[in-house]
Amino acid sequence: MRVEPGGTKTFFARYRVHGGGRRAAQKLVTIGRLGILTPEQARKKAKVILAEAVGGSDPAAEIKARRRLMKVAELVDLYEEEGCFIQRGKRQGFPMKERTKTYTMARLRHHVIPLLGRRTVAELGAGEIERFFRDVEEGKTARQEKLGPRRFVNVRGGEGAARKVFRDLSAILSFAARREIIDRNPCEKAAVRKTDNHKERYLTLDEVTRLGKAIDELAEEGTNPKALAIMRLWALTGCRREEIAALKWSEVDLERGCLRLEDSKTGKSVRPLGVAAIAILEGVARSDETDFVFPAGTGENHFQGYKTPWKHAVKKAELVGVSPHTLRHTMGSMTISSGEAMAFAGAILGHSNPRSTAIYAHVQFDPAKLVADRISERIAAALAGVAAIVTDAEREHAASDEELLTEVAKVLANDNQDADRLCALLKLFAS
Repeated sequence: MRVEPGGTKTFFARYRVHGGGRRAAQKLVTIGRLGILTPEQARKKAKVILAEAVGGSDPAAEIKARRRLMKVAELVDLYEEEGCFIQRGKRQGFPMKERTKTYTMARLRHHVIPLLGRRTVAELGAGEIERFFRDVEEGKTARQEKLGPRRFVNVRGGEGAARKVFRDLSAILSFAARREIIDRNPCEKAAVRKTDNHKERYLTLDEVTRLGKAIDELAEEGTNPKALAIMRLWALTGCRREEIAALKWSEVDLERGCLRLEDSKTGKSVRPLGVAAIAILEGVARSDETDFVFPAGTGENHFQGYKTPWKHAVKKAELVGVSPHTLRHTMGSMTISSGEAMAFAGAILGHSNPRSTAIYAHVQFDPAKLVADRISERIAAALAGVAAIVTDAEREHAASDEELLTEVAKVLANDNQDADRLCALLKLFAS
């Protein structure tokens, strides 16, 4: 049995070629994974393989020859059973996260199998891959598929879908090359656009202000406070959607002002928190029955009822095409545009790839925490509806603290909406 770094256990049978003695070459034959097979079933399969080897056969060579004739649909099945592991980076060899595996296999079955499923893997070349990419791009695999009563899935084609499924196809062909089913991955030579356009959407401060106003309106309408807190934390932390929605109290370190995520996209990750985000978390009531910061109303899972409130929020704020991930881009872009080092942006967003943040490895946590404070203050002010944000350059030209206090007093003296928002912001920071 082989135990992978992620804990997956796989049974193998080892034998000598053609029943030879100690000088004969040893070979391994994969039997299957623990869970799919029981130990007793694995032993029975191993006995059959070893018996064939004693009789002069070479089971591994026969399997390899059969796999040379393997259809693409069969390769997809084999990949789902044995190949859904991370292929590169610091988490190489770990199993894919369940959500990632589900989406990956869905794309392969919705796009690859209909167009290439009946072809043998060995006959695929760069030309076939390019035609496949163009077909998905043109929407030839787009359809609505019924999964059951009142359950449908909309399979979409287009440029984005083509790029994603191309990466999935390349992964399974790399897997095939490692298993010696093919000599090399034909996707490497295919002339297709292999990367996105990198036109990341992010919000301006004015758009953040509109979003904050929309969230306030939802609060007045009685929207679930958990959904509102989750949306505000998305904006104030730059965390991914599920990193906040599925956050656990065991991952929250309010004393040091950070999140210690146990299993983010890049593995374990420490994220600095600004004072505004800390204030929201301190205001969340804890439950002795669950470790989730935002538990579901029923059951043992985390709260997932933020989707509809989010749609209402972006509609009220007139933010077309904005997703929760857009708020992550907003945190990163605002950090860089404020003159902060890219390394600090990497620390706040939890990047582990040096290509994302070139000197991330040299970042100390405390300076990153100070940057998180400064950036989240700006976003918190915009969420609270305070349009006038004093930048560092403007602060240098300010005459004195007394004049600033005078201006604040003038705003607070007016019984209007601006005074209410400024008062709310001051209370937030005072807490």
